[in-house]
Amino acid sequence: MRVVQIQFAPWDKTYSFDPVNFPLVKGDSVIVKTELGTEIGKVVGFMEIEAKDIKGAAVVSDEKDSDSNSEKTVEEKIKPVVRKASSSDFEKLAGQGEKSEAMAYCKKMVEKHQLDMKLVDVYFSFDGSKVTFAFIADGRVDFRELVKDLTRHFNRTVRLYQIGIRDEAKLRGDYGPCGQSLCCKRFLNDLASITSEMAESQQVVHRGSDRISGMCGRLMCCLAFEQKGYEELAKNMPPLGAKVNVDGKKGVVVGHHILKQSVNVQFPGDKGEGSVIVEVDLNRNKK
Repeated sequence: MRVVQIQFAPWDKTYSFDPVNFPLVKGDSVIVKTELGTEIGKVVGFMEIEAKDIKGAAVVSDEKDSDSNSEKTVEEKIKPVVRKASSSDFEKLAGQGEKSEAMAYCKKMVEKHQLDMKLVDVYFSFDGSKVTFAFIADGRVDFRELVKDLTRHFNRTVRLYQIGIRDEAKLRGDYGPCGQSLCCKRFLNDLASITSEMAESQQVVHRGSDRISGMCGRLMCCLAFEQKGYEELAKNMPPLGAKVNVDGKKGVVVGHHILKQSVNVQFPGDKGEGSVIVEVDLNRNKK
């Protein structure tokens, strides 16, 4: 079945809902009912899901069903979209003033309990029954006493949601070294894992961590965008240490230039002299 991916806050994960027959597109705001109440969320994507994949889908339901392999179970677990949101729905949302007051009080309580955490944002549910504070911390934080104080003050369900530093950059926004607004702010919904192996395969490790890190301090998402292209180009490269014959001279591959599609080949020197390294274009015979 086809499901729509809904996100309630820019730092929250996405949840799957049945779009029913609504003509939804990315960016639409909709009203949905969850196990925790009525919410307003934004459409961030669509996907096809099968019954066997239901365990991997983020559905807003805590119910368990032993018959998880049936299409019926999928439809029962994935709740339907109630309707598209109207302008009057947005008028019911908490205003900036209410959010600022909530953040100020929560920060005060964080200081009171001397918790090592940084508050980033606050989200009020559409039906007003729940308030969620997003925060950043280096490790686990025991905020049980904090939640008690906040629950008494706001007189509603309080949830504390820990996010990563990359999520904060996505929320706040900034400009990258390319001069454009951050990709995570503009269009990236899922922040893929960026590894040091990507930097190594793209031969940019030598630039230093500062030059290959984004505004969040983590490795740039650009590395993930370009990784597949580098992998395809690398297939044409002879492995390091390979013995090659260039214009009748035998040498050994000692370096790669993936984008240039060339390699460094080491040749023995004439008359016992030191070796010579020459850059060889792999496409030179194709011209």
